[in-house]
Amino acid sequence: MTQNVWILMLAQAFAMCAAPLVVFVGGLIGKQLASDSSLATLPLALMVVGTALAVYPAASLAKKWGRKVVFLSAMLLGILAASVAVLSLQASSFVGFVIAATLIGMVLACIQQFRFAAMESVAPDLMPIAASRLLLAGMVAAYLGPELVTIGQSFSEQGSYTQGSHAQGFSGAFYLLGGCFAIAFSLILIGYKDAPLAQGSQHEVHRSFVEILSHPGILLAVGSATVGYAVMSFMMTATPISMHEINHYSLEETKWVIQSHILAMFAPSLISGWLVRRLGFVTMMWMGLAIYVICLGIAYWDQALIHYWVALVLLGLGWNFLFVSGTALLPQMYQPHEAHQVQGLNDLVVFSTQAVASLGSGVVLLLFGWEGMIWAAVPMVFIQVALLLNWRYTSSIKVL
Repeated sequence: MTQNVWILMLAQAFAMCAAPLVVFVGGLIGKQLASDSSLATLPLALMVVGTALAVYPAASLAKKWGRKVVFLSAMLLGILAASVAVLSLQASSFVGFVIAATLIGMVLACIQQFRFAAMESVAPDLMPIAASRLLLAGMVAAYLGPELVTIGQSFSEQGSYTQGSHAQGFSGAFYLLGGCFAIAFSLILIGYKDAPLAQGSQHEVHRSFVEILSHPGILLAVGSATVGYAVMSFMMTATPISMHEINHYSLEETKWVIQSHILAMFAPSLISGWLVRRLGFVTMMWMGLAIYVICLGIAYWDQALIHYWVALVLLGLGWNFLFVSGTALLPQMYQPHEAHQVQGLNDLVVFSTQAVASLGSGVVLLLFGWEGMIWAAVPMVFIQVALLLNWRYTSSIKVL
């Protein structure tokens, strides 16, 4: 692995803390600040919407200005977003916190480009390993993101952890999040260098979005990441509300489940890149879907603490297999001059779908309960099954 890969890993470990932090407290803050409890998951959902809105512009700007400029600008935007969150919590402003969450989502869109920057910095046969290495940074973020809430209690106006569960008590966590973005900014500024862009030729074929997505290989790669994110986000978004507000588990128990889930999303990256090279993309995708089916079955079985924990851990593992295999497959399906276009389109589809899943999660939970959510997730799994079967019957198509 090159210096770029290690620098991006370290930067992502700090910057990505934003996602598990908002996952952990976004719904709880929304429940306390929103005038309507059905809007409780809106901050988390709009974080994903912000990601969906920014992914394609982020890829386009990276092509025009270089990835380093975009990454540095994103970290500065993250510091601004954390500051807005602090001010909003201190003023008990739900609208302000929603704006902060949306800005954080836009920053996450740029962080998602880290994995492509890492793959561009290594030889083609090492791309799956580079992609999985970047996800390892999530192991740090999985622990540190929610832990910022506990550490940040000393920065809040409240004294104890229980008192700090009030919305204002979370402000210290967002002070610390701003510091994490500042560290990531420094790492990228000092250690990251843009990889050389592929040089085009006059004989290049420029395909439209429809032509790109009609390619079975691109469709399979995009679908794997999309289904992985949709199912994961749909269940994860509602879990803190279901556990803490409906089933009355403590914040510590809820934090444990969420931290375990996010750790399970990224820890398998120690071997998942190697498994992709060893077993192939298709096998890894089938394994990811099988894990999702088991996850949904356990989640439906009961709402005991251990069932939440096991289901969310399996949810993270299935996501990792689907996302790593889809991400590593994608670069093999396009020509070098199409990189930014296809990467932006991929993330646009992935995170737009995730946004819809997040927005619908809280509504489905309140209307149909936890069991209804499980049934609603089943069709998403079958979408990827259909894409895999389509690939099986079209696999004779030559890879670009």
